[in-house]
Amino acid sequence: MAKYLQLVERIQAQIDAEVWQPGEKLPSLRDQVSLSGMSLMTVMHAYQVLESQGIIVSRPQSGYYVAPRAEYLSQPVTHQKVQLAESVDINAFIFDVLQACRDPLMIPFGSAFPDPELFPQRQLMRALNQVSHSLTPGDAINNLPPGNEALRKTLARRYAQQGITVAPDEIVITNGAMEALSLSLQAVTEPGDWVIVENPTFYGALQAIERLKLKAVAIATDPQHGMDLNELEQALQRWPVKACWLMTNQQNPVGFTLSREKKKALVELLAEHQVALIEDDVYSEIYFGADKPLPAKAFDRQGSVLHCSSFSKNLVAGFRVGWVAAGRQAQRIQRLQLMSTLATSAPMQLALANYLGTRSYDSHLRRLRQVLEQRKNLARQALKRHLPHGAKINDSRGGYFLWIELPRQVNATQLYYRALAHNISIAPGSMFSSGQQYANYFRFNTAWAWDDAMEAAAARLGGLIAEMM
Repeated sequence: MAKYLQLVERIQAQIDAEVWQPGEKLPSLRDQVSLSGMSLMTVMHAYQVLESQGIIVSRPQSGYYVAPRAEYLSQPVTHQKVQLAESVDINAFIFDVLQACRDPLMIPFGSAFPDPELFPQRQLMRALNQVSHSLTPGDAINNLPPGNEALRKTLARRYAQQGITVAPDEIVITNGAMEALSLSLQAVTEPGDWVIVENPTFYGALQAIERLKLKAVAIATDPQHGMDLNELEQALQRWPVKACWLMTNQQNPVGFTLSREKKKALVELLAEHQVALIEDDVYSEIYFGADKPLPAKAFDRQGSVLHCSSFSKNLVAGFRVGWVAAGRQAQRIQRLQLMSTLATSAPMQLALANYLGTRSYDSHLRRLRQVLEQRKNLARQALKRHLPHGAKINDSRGGYFLWIELPRQVNATQLYYRALAHNISIAPGSMFSSGQQYANYFRFNTAWAWDDAMEAAAARLGGLIAEMM
């Protein structure tokens, strides 16, 4: 066994034996060199492995500490397993919450996006500048649906790297993931149809259902394991469901990732009932650990999984470039796009094709994952310090959101309005459900650099919650 792995096992055993308690500082790198007799590089490698596994956390200019023990929420027994909504009316509230996050003076705990400083802005602007100078009138035509050929081929190769066969002709480039998801839903439903969603779910699903005049069957999710497939099967037998909109990796807002076995069973169950799966997979690149999780699309044998993603959460939000690997629905989605937004910006598509043609993207993703994991650990520790007793933080290995449960008497929407008065935004649980089961929950964005202002805002938020209790 490599020496650094021996040290990893030794420190892990010490933490398990409570030699080092959660929150306690570990020996410094140099002290660990003296204690272990190993080189500085070996010790650094061991600490990095432990940090990537979430066992320890680093604090700038301070050192390494034992990470807080993972805490998982239990699904409250009072929650309805299945909730019906024959009409959805949530868009106005979501609009107000998202508008508040645009204020530059606002502490962006409620934001949906990561810190833009984490993105390779200069390289992207250089790529955009290069393609702008060489843009021809024909490029506008060549980048109409299904989109830029080079970009679609690059995406097809990235699927192939995970062992998934997706032809470039199955991929449609869209104006961000939201258009990919909305067009996918529109392609497989008619007004009045039933659609299954998670509860809680990404608010974009609720907005799309509202806009398309669909009906929702919301099935409660376990905070660690996601939707109960037995409940899903019963819903499929009871209602004439046409589509199922799910997030399989780093679900927003809760954070769980479905197991490989569950994804396979999910695809097989929906295929049996001839129900399309619209897979929202925008956080798949923001995983912690060594292996990228597979999408449910990997188990699709009938072309009935519409796999949607984008570059907005991991590379650049402003370009608004996403895609759908649409299987047999690719042609229909192209026609729907031509009738709505016509096409995705040709310069943006060309710039991304240019950038992805280099090796910079994967290097950027490795750095991004490392920074987001560190920031998530720092935010979790701060919330542990400042939230009052009774608040619970759901742990997850990926993404940049924490899902927080407050004592039942604390209404998160009321907390949202009180926090706004202090220039602090949060995303209350009522954004993620058409009912009131998650009125005492909120989503917390951890993707921003943790500084004194963030610490003070977390303390203020904890104080507001304590007042409401």
